[in-house]
Amino acid sequence: MRAVIQRVSESSVSVEGETVGKIGKGLMVLLGVTGSDSESDAEYLVDKTVNLRIFEDDEGKMNLSLRDIGGELLVVSQFTLYGDARKGRRPSFIKAAPPERANALYEHFVVTARNTVKRVESGQFQAMMDVALVNDGPVTILLDSKKEF
Repeated sequence: MRAVIQRVSESSVSVEGETVGKIGKGLMVLLGVTGSDSESDAEYLVDKTVNLRIFEDDEGKMNLSLRDIGGELLVVSQFTLYGDARKGRRPSFIKAAPPERANALYEHFVVTARNTVKRVESGQFQAMMDVALVNDGPVTILLDSKKEF
């Protein structure tokens, strides 16, 4: 499971001109699911996301987490995070999970996050979405539940 985490002062997601999710200060998460992912991958990424110390403390150091500041979370599914463009000019999405599996794990991520964070909004799975955000910093972090360092 992959996540692109962006620290935002505000963010929203719309489908066909209608806002389906909107947050203020917090994190916007683009979430991709691969075929080998499980609920434990989702739980790992939720824990990592809400506890990342990427918000500034009183001294201006990134020392506070989303939980510390009482921030909000917007989660948007994005299968293109598993696009492979190393060959040719058109990305292959063969590593992205099938829609049924991806949706189940995306929903598990959202439910798990709602049990951890005060306010969690989400996009609409498999919809064409317009995502708007004001990236605060900018601060953008990439997370992957399978990568070992």
